[in-house]
Amino acid sequence: MSVLFSSIPYSFISTAAIAVGLALTHLYSGKLRFIQVPRSRWLSGAGGVSVAYVFVHILPELSEHQAVFEETHKGLISFFEHHVYLLALFGLTIFYGLERMASESRDNQEEAGKGDVTTQGVFWVHIVSFAIYNALIGYLLMHREEPGMDNMLLYSLAMALHFVVNDFGLRENHKHIYDHIGRWILAAAIIVGWVIGGGTQIGEAAIAVLFAFLAGGIVLNVLKEELPEERESRFWAFGLGALIYTALLLAV
Repeated sequence: MSVLFSSIPYSFISTAAIAVGLALTHLYSGKLRFIQVPRSRWLSGAGGVSVAYVFVHILPELSEHQAVFEETHKGLISFFEHHVYLLALFGLTIFYGLERMASESRDNQEEAGKGDVTTQGVFWVHIVSFAIYNALIGYLLMHREEPGMDNMLLYSLAMALHFVVNDFGLRENHKHIYDHIGRWILAAAIIVGWVIGGGTQIGEAAIAVLFAFLAGGIVLNVLKEELPEERESRFWAFGLGALIYTALLLAV
């Protein structure tokens, strides 16, 4: 058994542990009472970390990958030859549309006297979309831009805190059905993405595409929780989280 275990690549073991940890974040974040309504400073701090990761780590890498896009002239990649940031905008727009759909569904349901919750149809659209999003995050565990455990842990910490923020918003939109079904699907999606990532190999340009889309999604999903007045967000906590994590990223 020890010989078999020693033959397993260290990267496989470490990414598997991280994938499981991220899945557990979805399953247990709802039990963290200190982040519940009214809006906790911890959620704002987690949002600051997620946004800092995008602006300090992902976007500078996308700038470097612009050269890769310019040299690629195959398929859909060529469309983004000079517009890599359009992918980030696309990710932001997609998740903005999903948020508006959920918000309007809740308003319509409440006006109809059915409670402040989305319809089942909107719930499934939301959950399937976030499942794909989570699978992408799990997939990128196996296809990191920069090798090394330090970068892996920074990515994982940012994504874990990002999941806590996402869980808060999804639970607010969908209420009990999210706890009964949604969180389990999103947790499983991370593992599925990691498994697919372990069995496939993609090029540098494709990785840049995925990270660009992810960057836009993260920015929207964080800011939609921070900006509305009713969220009672804490600017100082958001700024402190962003500042501390930025310093950590720059130090590594």
